Amino acid sequence: MAGELESCKSLSGLLNGLAQEAFHGHPGITEELLRSQLYPEVPPEEFRPFLAKMKGILKSIASADMDFNQLEAFLTAQTKKQGGITSDQAAVISKFWKSHKTKIRESLMNQSRWDSGLRGLSWRVDSKSQSRHSAQIHTPVAIMELEIGKSGQESEFLCLEFDEAQVNQVLKKLSEVEESIGTLMQPT
Repeated sequence: MAGELESCKSLSGLLNGLAQEAFHGHPGITEELLRSQLYPEVPPEEFRPFLAKMKGILKSIASADMDFNQLEAFLTAQTKKQGGITSDQAAVISKFWKSHKTKIRESLMNQSRWDSGLRGLSWRVDSKSQSRHSAQIHTPVAIMELEIGKSGQESEFLCLEFDEAQVNQVLKKLSEVEESIGTLMQPT
Protein backbone atom coordinates (compact mmCIF):
# COMPACT_ATOMS: atom_id res chain seq x y z
CA MET A 1 0.00 0.00 0.00
CA ALA A 2 2.77 2.47 0.84
CA GLY A 3 3.96 2.50 -2.76
CA GLU A 4 0.46 3.13 -4.04
CA LEU A 5 -0.09 6.02 -1.64
CA GLU A 6 3.26 7.49 -2.73
CA SER A 7 2.19 8.07 -6.33
CA CYS A 8 2.57 11.78 -7.08
CA LYS A 9 -0.05 11.76 -9.80
CA SER A 10 -2.64 10.04 -7.60
CA LEU A 11 -1.93 12.32 -4.65
CA SER A 12 -2.25 15.39 -6.87
CA GLY A 13 -5.60 14.07 -8.11
CA LEU A 14 -6.69 13.38 -4.54
CA LEU A 15 -5.82 16.93 -3.45
CA ASN A 16 -7.72 18.32 -6.44
CA GLY A 17 -10.75 16.21 -5.55
CA LEU A 18 -10.62 17.26 -1.90
CA ALA A 19 -10.34 20.93 -2.91
CA GLN A 20 -13.29 20.62 -5.29
CA GLU A 21 -15.42 19.04 -2.58
CA ALA A 22 -14.34 21.18 0.39
CA PHE A 23 -13.74 24.60 -1.16
CA HIS A 24 -15.57 24.76 -4.48
CA GLY A 25 -18.89 23.15 -3.51
CA HIS A 26 -18.87 19.96 -5.60
CA PRO A 27 -20.71 17.51 -3.31
CA GLY A 28 -20.54 14.60 -5.80
CA ILE A 29 -16.91 13.93 -4.92
CA THR A 30 -17.08 11.12 -2.38
CA GLU A 31 -14.56 8.98 -0.56
CA GLU A 32 -15.54 5.99 -2.71
CA LEU A 33 -15.17 7.97 -5.95
CA LEU A 34 -11.69 9.19 -4.96
CA ARG A 35 -10.58 5.71 -3.89
CA SER A 36 -11.95 3.94 -6.95
CA GLN A 37 -10.52 6.46 -9.42
CA LEU A 38 -7.14 7.18 -7.80
CA TYR A 39 -6.31 4.27 -5.49
CA PRO A 40 -8.35 1.28 -6.78
CA GLU A 41 -5.94 -1.31 -5.32
CA VAL A 42 -6.07 0.14 -1.80
CA PRO A 43 -8.73 -1.35 0.51
CA PRO A 44 -11.22 1.17 1.99
CA GLU A 45 -10.04 0.55 5.58
CA GLU A 46 -6.50 1.62 4.60
CA PHE A 47 -7.59 4.47 2.35
CA ARG A 48 -9.89 6.12 4.91
CA PRO A 49 -7.13 7.18 7.39
CA PHE A 50 -4.94 8.41 4.52
CA LEU A 51 -7.84 10.46 3.14
CA ALA A 52 -8.55 11.93 6.59
CA LYS A 53 -4.88 12.87 7.00
CA MET A 54 -4.72 14.62 3.61
CA LYS A 55 -8.05 16.37 4.20
CA GLY A 56 -6.80 17.63 7.58
CA ILE A 57 -3.52 18.86 6.12
CA LEU A 58 -5.26 20.65 3.25
CA LYS A 59 -7.81 22.28 5.58
CA SER A 60 -5.03 23.40 7.95
CA ILE A 61 -3.09 24.98 5.10
CA ALA A 62 -6.18 26.68 3.64
CA SER A 63 -7.64 27.93 6.93
CA ALA A 64 -4.29 29.49 7.91
CA ASP A 65 -3.93 30.91 4.37
CA MET A 66 -0.27 29.87 4.58
CA ASP A 67 2.35 31.72 2.63
CA PHE A 68 5.15 29.64 1.14
CA ASN A 69 7.51 30.00 4.13
CA GLN A 70 4.77 28.91 6.54
CA LEU A 71 3.87 26.06 4.21
CA GLU A 72 7.46 24.85 4.09
CA ALA A 73 7.74 24.89 7.89
CA PHE A 74 4.37 23.14 8.30
CA LEU A 75 5.19 20.40 5.79
CA THR A 76 8.63 19.86 7.31
CA ALA A 77 6.98 19.37 10.71
CA GLN A 78 4.50 16.94 9.13
CA THR A 79 7.33 14.84 7.66
CA LYS A 80 9.06 14.57 11.04
CA LYS A 81 5.87 13.68 12.89
CA GLN A 82 5.14 10.02 13.80
CA GLY A 83 2.59 8.80 11.24
CA GLY A 84 3.07 11.98 9.23
CA ILE A 85 3.76 12.36 5.53
CA THR A 86 6.73 11.52 3.36
CA SER A 87 8.96 14.14 1.76
CA ASP A 88 7.56 13.15 -1.66
CA GLN A 89 4.03 13.76 -0.41
CA ALA A 90 5.15 17.09 1.06
CA ALA A 91 6.56 18.09 -2.33
CA VAL A 92 3.25 17.23 -4.06
CA ILE A 93 1.25 19.16 -1.44
CA SER A 94 3.58 22.15 -1.79
CA LYS A 95 3.26 22.14 -5.57
CA PHE A 96 -0.54 21.80 -5.29
CA TRP A 97 -0.81 24.74 -2.85
CA LYS A 98 1.41 26.97 -4.98
CA SER A 99 -0.84 26.49 -7.98
CA HIS A 100 -4.23 26.51 -6.18
CA LYS A 101 -3.78 28.97 -3.30
CA THR A 102 -5.42 31.92 -5.04
CA LYS A 103 -8.50 29.99 -6.21
CA ILE A 104 -9.02 28.36 -2.81
CA ARG A 105 -8.61 31.68 -1.01
CA GLU A 106 -11.11 33.37 -3.35
CA SER A 107 -13.58 30.54 -2.83
CA LEU A 108 -13.26 30.75 0.96
CA MET A 109 -13.71 34.53 0.83
CA ASN A 110 -16.84 34.18 -1.32
CA GLN A 111 -18.26 31.53 1.01
CA SER A 112 -17.71 33.75 4.05
CA ARG A 113 -19.17 36.93 2.52
CA TRP A 114 -22.73 37.60 3.67
CA ASP A 115 -23.50 40.76 1.79
CA SER A 116 -22.98 42.03 -1.69
CA GLY A 117 -19.52 43.19 -2.69
CA LEU A 118 -18.25 45.82 -5.07
CA ARG A 119 -17.53 44.18 -8.42
CA GLY A 120 -16.70 47.24 -10.42
CA LEU A 121 -16.55 51.02 -10.44
CA SER A 122 -16.55 53.45 -13.32
CA TRP A 123 -16.69 57.22 -13.34
CA ARG A 124 -16.67 60.22 -15.61
CA VAL A 125 -16.92 63.98 -15.38
CA ASP A 126 -19.78 65.51 -17.30
CA SER A 127 -21.59 68.80 -17.67
CA LYS A 128 -25.07 69.15 -16.19
CA SER A 129 -27.57 69.69 -18.99
CA GLN A 130 -30.80 69.97 -17.01
CA SER A 131 -31.62 71.54 -13.68
CA ARG A 132 -34.41 73.29 -11.82
CA HIS A 133 -32.17 76.34 -11.58
CA SER A 134 -30.65 77.80 -14.73
CA ALA A 135 -27.46 78.76 -12.85
CA GLN A 136 -26.64 75.06 -12.36
CA ILE A 137 -26.78 74.19 -16.07
CA HIS A 138 -23.34 73.51 -17.60
CA THR A 139 -21.69 73.04 -14.20
CA PRO A 140 -19.33 70.06 -13.95
CA VAL A 141 -20.56 66.93 -12.17
CA ALA A 142 -18.87 63.63 -11.41
CA ILE A 143 -20.93 60.58 -12.29
CA MET A 144 -19.97 57.33 -10.62
CA GLU A 145 -21.44 53.91 -11.42
CA LEU A 146 -20.99 51.08 -8.91
CA GLU A 147 -21.49 47.45 -9.86
CA ILE A 148 -22.64 45.54 -6.79
CA GLY A 149 -23.44 41.86 -6.42
CA LYS A 150 -22.87 38.51 -4.80
CA SER A 151 -20.86 35.74 -6.34
CA GLY A 152 -23.00 33.68 -8.70
CA GLN A 153 -25.75 36.30 -8.89
CA GLU A 154 -26.53 39.02 -11.38
CA SER A 155 -25.06 42.44 -10.61
CA GLU A 156 -26.99 45.54 -9.67
CA PHE A 157 -25.84 48.99 -10.72
CA LEU A 158 -25.95 52.15 -8.63
CA CYS A 159 -25.43 55.50 -10.34
CA LEU A 160 -24.34 58.49 -8.26
CA GLU A 161 -23.96 62.13 -9.27
CA PHE A 162 -21.70 64.52 -7.31
CA ASP A 163 -21.11 68.23 -7.62
CA GLU A 164 -17.71 69.70 -6.64
CA ALA A 165 -18.61 70.12 -2.95
CA GLN A 166 -19.86 66.53 -2.71
CA VAL A 167 -16.70 65.19 -4.38
CA ASN A 168 -14.59 67.10 -1.85
CA GLN A 169 -16.69 65.68 0.98
CA VAL A 170 -16.23 62.10 -0.31
CA LEU A 171 -12.47 62.66 -0.73
CA LYS A 172 -12.23 63.97 2.85
CA LYS A 173 -14.02 60.89 4.19
CA LEU A 174 -11.78 58.58 2.15
CA SER A 175 -8.72 60.35 3.57
CA GLU A 176 -10.06 59.69 7.08
CA VAL A 177 -10.54 56.00 6.19
CA GLU A 178 -6.99 55.86 4.80
CA GLU A 179 -5.61 57.42 8.01
CA SER A 180 -7.50 54.92 10.18
CA ILE A 181 -6.22 51.98 8.16
CA GLY A 182 -2.68 53.39 8.28
CA THR A 183 -2.90 53.75 12.06
CA LEU A 184 -4.13 50.17 12.46
CA MET A 185 -1.42 48.78 10.16
CA GLN A 186 1.50 50.41 12.01
CA PRO A 187 3.44 47.95 14.17
CA THR A 188 3.14 48.59 17.89
